[in-house]
Amino acid sequence: MTPDDAANESPCVRVCVIDPATGYCCGCYRTLDEISFWMRYTPQERRRVMQHLQARRTVAAGARIMD
Repeated sequence: MTPDDAANESPCVRVCVIDPATGYCCGCYRTLDEISFWMRYTPQERRRVMQHLQARRTVAAGARIMD
């Protein structure tokens, strides 16, 4: 992956539904603020968000089990 690839990378999978229990998108696991500001984030900010996505998937899966 080149630096340009990292700068343009997005976790979006076009399933844009916010889970009210977690506040995360059910598709990409970003918050509304992260989705809104994504194009303005630096590559470093994008990588920081992406590092948290797997943990958020786990939280969201636990929230669905609890329902």
